Amino acid sequence: MKEKNIKLIVATHKKYQMPDDPMYLPVRVGAALGGDSFGYQCDDEGENISALNKSFCELTGLYWGWKNLDTDYIGLVHYRRHFCYKKKGKDPFTNILTSAEASRLLEHFLIIVPKKRKYYIETLYSHYCHTHYAQQLDQTRVIIQNMAPEYLPSFDKVMNRTYGYMFNMMVMPRDLIDKYCTWLFDILFELKDTLLMSDLDDFQARYYGRVSELLFNVWLDYQFKSGAINKSNVKEISCINMEPVNWLEKSTSFLKAKFFHQRYTKSF
Repeated sequence: MKEKNIKLIVATHKKYQMPDDPMYLPVRVGAALGGDSFGYQCDDEGENISALNKSFCELTGLYWGWKNLDTDYIGLVHYRRHFCYKKKGKDPFTNILTSAEASRLLEHFLIIVPKKRKYYIETLYSHYCHTHYAQQLDQTRVIIQNMAPEYLPSFDKVMNRTYGYMFNMMVMPRDLIDKYCTWLFDILFELKDTLLMSDLDDFQARYYGRVSELLFNVWLDYQFKSGAINKSNVKEISCINMEPVNWLEKSTSFLKAKFFHQRYTKSF
């Protein structure tokens, strides 16, 4: 089997161990804001939104790839969070999805996504409101109602779910990336222009990236509903962390947000 022409952007803001598989392209996000490039591809070359990285997070890497890469498939992962199809050893770096595995999967599926994250006692909307700010999603709903009203039922449906595909991680063919990114960034740029929240700290200011995690689920649900994509064409595989996760701290923060409305102050 001939391997497919795939590029997975590895969004990073610092020097880190990277997969040696040529499918992976480390991209220094936020390069326009200064700092070392570490020898990685920078997201401020060509058509880009690199200067928005403090609020758009890894999306500046996705935008750069969408606008500048010439490849049949484009995907997005993170320096400390990757796809895993099969576990091969104790070292997480040995378990990262390979180009050969991705090519085999894409022989049978259109899209690769991480396994759903389940919140059980929270909907996606309530969890977001407890950990961040409700008006960010509320204004997004208004924008969808005005700009893409056909997506509104999917938005409401997704917001009431207790699970979703998170982290802005996906692998899709070029034509779907183009459709998705066109839809996504039109909404986010309108959100940027219509919702002014200048008093947020650096962590909470990164809400465009968080909103987009949920919007990917909205876009995908509408594709299913419209018949543009069949659910059977989407493959869920594991998401692995390159660093240990403090599950006690993570769970405690989740419960504090749920019951005491203590917003998150950092990522986990």
